[in-house]
This record gives sequence, C-alpha cells and structure tokens, in this order.
Amino acid sequence: MELFGTAGVRGDVDRVRPELAVLVGRAAARAADGATFVAGRDGRTTGEGLVAAATAGLVAGGADVQRVGVVPTPTLAFASRGRHGLMVTASHNPPSDNGIKLFADGVEYDHEREAAVAAGVDETAQADWAAWGAVGREHTLANYCASVVDYAEDHGASLDGLRVVVDCGNGVATHATPQVLRSLGASVVTLDANVDGHFPARGSKPTRESLTALKTLLTADEDADLGVAHDGDADRIVVVDGAGELVDRNTILAVLAEYYVRESDATDPVVVTTPDASTRIDERVGAAGGRVERVRLGAIHEGRAASDGTVVFAAEPWKHLHPGWGGWIDGVASAAVVARLVAESGFDTLTEPVTERPYRKLSVGCPDDRKAAVMADLRECLPETFSKADAAFEHGIRLDRPDGSWILVRPSGTEPKIRVYCESEDIGSLTDRATALVTEAVERAG
Repeated sequence: MELFGTAGVRGDVDRVRPELAVLVGRAAARAADGATFVAGRDGRTTGEGLVAAATAGLVAGGADVQRVGVVPTPTLAFASRGRHGLMVTASHNPPSDNGIKLFADGVEYDHEREAAVAAGVDETAQADWAAWGAVGREHTLANYCASVVDYAEDHGASLDGLRVVVDCGNGVATHATPQVLRSLGASVVTLDANVDGHFPARGSKPTRESLTALKTLLTADEDADLGVAHDGDADRIVVVDGAGELVDRNTILAVLAEYYVRESDATDPVVVTTPDASTRIDERVGAAGGRVERVRLGAIHEGRAASDGTVVFAAEPWKHLHPGWGGWIDGVASAAVVARLVAESGFDTLTEPVTERPYRKLSVGCPDDRKAAVMADLRECLPETFSKADAAFEHGIRLDRPDGSWILVRPSGTEPKIRVYCESEDIGSLTDRATALVTEAVERAG
C-alpha cells in the first residue's frame, strides 16, 4: 500500500490510526535527523488522538516538538519556517477521514522526503532513552494573522467599506480569515464560525452545491460585496460575488495569475499550475507578459523550485501559493488578496478580460492493471484523432487545440478509473469523443 498520496497521508479512520501516526512521526524525526518539529491539527474528532500519537513518535525518534494546537494548515506551515512541521488534517475530505501532512521550512515535503519517511515506517529502531525529544507549546495564530495582514496590504486597496461574508463551514478558518479581513478594514459577516469536526453545517469541501447558505445570504444582503468559503483546514478558497454567484475557480486563478505577473519586475515571470487547469490562465498570463508551466497534481510546491524563471504565483484551482508570502498553499492569504483586489477594481473589471468556456471532468472505469496499456494506446490514438492539437505527455495526455479548447486524460491515482477533463465551447461533443476513445482503449486492453 502506498503511504503518501498527492497531499500527504490520508484516509478513513480504519487506515489513519494512532498506530500509524506513531510510526510516521518516528520515521519523520529520524529522516530529519532530530530536527525540531511544530505539530498542529484541524478540528476533526480524531485529530487530538492522532496528533498526540504523532508527537509520541516524533519524540521517540529524537525530535523536539512544539504543539501549536487547532490551527489552519497554512498557519502550521508558517510556523514551520526554519524547522519542520507535522499537520494532522484531511483538508476537504469527509469528517471520518484524517491525514498527516509534513513540512520543511514552510514547504510541503517533496517525493524524495516522503519516500524517506515511508521507508522508515517499517523500521523498529528509535532514539536512545536519553536522546528522546521534549514537548512544548507555543501560540502562533496571532503572529500568523498579523503577518498575513502585512502581506496583503501591499496588494490592492483598503477594505474600508467592503462587506465580506465568510463561510467557515465549521472549519479552522474560523480562527483566521474573519480576523484578518477585519484587521484590513472590512465589515465581516461569518457563517458557521465554530469549529466542529463533524462539519454539521455543510461538507468540508466547499462546492457549488454545498454553499447554499452563503449564496442565499449574499443574495439577500444588498450591502454585501464578496463571499469567501473555505474547506476544513483553510488551504482552499471558493469565491462568490456580491450577487451570490460562484466565481469559477479557474477564473479566480487566472485573475490572480495575471495580477502577479503584471506586478512583477522579473524578466521571466512564471505561473505554475497543474494539467487540469484552464487555458484561460495561459491567455491572461500571456497577455501580461508571462508564461505558464504545468506540474503534476499536488506538486505546485515542487514546481516553484524547479522552474528556470521567476515563479510569481503557483496554484491549482481553489489552492493558491503566493511566493512573495511563503512556500505553502494559503486560503487565508488568498481571501485577503482577492478582497483587496475587489476593493480596488470591482468584480466586473477583474473578470471581464477572462474568456470562460464550459469545463467538464468525467471518469471512465478502468482496472488498475490495465491503466498502463490504456494510456500507451491513447498516447497514439488521441493525437491522431485530434491532429491539429499540440500534445504534451508529461502528466497524462494533454491536447491543446487552436481554438483554445483542450483535453486532458490521465489515470486516477486513487481509483480504478481514467480521468477525462475537457474545456470547450462545444463541451458535449468534445467530451463524447474523448470518453468514447478512452472507453474503446479500455476494452482493447481487456
């Protein structure tokens, strides 16, 4: 069984157990050669037991640990600067899930570091009794929030007079986003701003379907200018305009990407994103004088280091990394920057240049043992079928067509499926053609 997925260790209560947390903690301490760790958790019911178990493993591996309590994941990342970090969170997953995410100097562990930890999980050795680490506590939330405010003040305009509705969704954004926006001058209304690991108000993942209360409130409140919603650990952000309309995640990414490229004085400004991101991002970044690089899903922190140019922004849809602020994904910082850009220009001015095309994500069933053969088959037949498209094969098969439409086909890393992503003005026809080709390839591989 693969220990680390695209975002750390994650799974339901039968997989992510205290026994596993002890082993991961001990292996992480040994791999980091006794470095100091900060450890925190989100509000999930299993979080306290798991962070206690992980802390026991860390000290048994020889690391000193500072516990920072119930905090957003970006707060834990902020606290890990100059040391290592361990966050117990399942992000946007259901309440029965939990997970472990590791950081070094404010950046998520890359594949190499994760592999070193995974290799150490099966080892039984631990530190000599005299080399066990110590456990302390520190408070980092206030410093984190103040630092987000300082960063955001360099972007956009004052929030004085702006009315923002923040849907915390019973997650730990409760402890950060409303406070940051109020410090920046906004009038803030909160929804479900109490931490509850059962997420009774809505699912931890904020979606068009789950944000009914936020959209209704914005529609009814004539003075509201903006709505934001977070997932359980506040690394994701969803933006809703003052009329209660959800703003497409790729459009928000394009707006921020264009803004950071235009603000940069770099000779080669780069925006890092993932293969499933819209070409509207490429269009706006290109118009601003920058370029886009794509990395595998879950690896925007690695792409930031790998680029030959100057990375001014890195993002997956809903998940944004601001290099001028730090090396971690931060939904709280995004809420602050988006609000200040809206205060400066208004939604219409920000989004009007962005060309939005219909976007769809589908799946075709495929047994895991057929995936390699199916992808090899599709590597030949997809470019032949869409012969005018530019093909790229680094992260699945992506075909960019001259009219701005595109197709991405990739094997799922977690399910027996082939994922198909399409964006096109003629979305129905394109998805039908693409999924038919994938289905035929699966049948041939059988």
